[in-house]
Amino acid sequence: MSAIEDINSASAFHSHLSSLSPSTTTVISFHTPWAAPCAQMSLVLKTLAASYPPQTPPTISFLSLDAEALPDISESYDVTAVPFLVIQRDGKILENVSGSDAAKVRDAVERHAWKGGNTGKVGLPPALEATRRPEEYNTNQEPVNTEQTNGASGGGNLSKYAPGASDPDTAPQMSSTHEQKEELETRLQELVKAAPVMLFMKGTPSAPQCGFSRTLVGILREKGVRYGFFNILADEDVRQGLKTFSDWPTFPQLYAGGEFVGGLDIVKEEIEGNPDFFAEYVAAPKGHGGMAAPEAQKEPTAASA
Repeated sequence: MSAIEDINSASAFHSHLSSLSPSTTTVISFHTPWAAPCAQMSLVLKTLAASYPPQTPPTISFLSLDAEALPDISESYDVTAVPFLVIQRDGKILENVSGSDAAKVRDAVERHAWKGGNTGKVGLPPALEATRRPEEYNTNQEPVNTEQTNGASGGGNLSKYAPGASDPDTAPQMSSTHEQKEELETRLQELVKAAPVMLFMKGTPSAPQCGFSRTLVGILREKGVRYGFFNILADEDVRQGLKTFSDWPTFPQLYAGGEFVGGLDIVKEEIEGNPDFFAEYVAAPKGHGGMAAPEAQKEPTAASA
């Protein structure tokens, strides 16, 4: 039976992937030791892996990674919550599954493992071929020309058809993409100035959804900084727009005085170079920093992973 391989370094991860055949389906499981659902998902994957007999070359490979211990890999797969499953083949992602729904994970693995040539216990039957529908007949058993029902004369031949001025619109009018971008730009300009210090993070300060966000929240608290926050997982427009607005591809992102500071690494570098970097924003004793006044907090009402 196949087994799950624990990956403890980026080099081991890339080395393992490069050793696989292009036809091998790879199941990558991201977890953290502190998230209880990850233990359940680990059991589910062990059971699935055991149902596939080992082959050379392997038809399927199961990998387990600590999302926080290997942050670069986690970011490259856009892991925002755990457990998180990635199914890929030949470097191409086939499907992502977020959460601990065992049935959903099993269905995804079995579908893609079968496509990769799985000869184990699990798989799906081949797709049925489509057949042409027989001609329709009227009550006198004479063929009916169903093409005439498309609204055009001449036996339903649409090759020379062109819409006229009196014809109804075929699709609703769409708002200008340029206007949408301008509206988002204005919104982002307001958001980054919503509080003297604004943290754009995955999750909330009380429930961070990634290790980087959790670490940055800890730094701000340790420094006694009052800050506003925005949960980018709850608003995809802000999440994607801020990447361009800040010219920074990852999160968390920190703004101070309306100016972009950077991500976690940049903030650490700023503090190392200048321990008083946050001095003008300190509004609480060290170790007691936290969220700014309610009007400066920016968190959408619904969050999704």
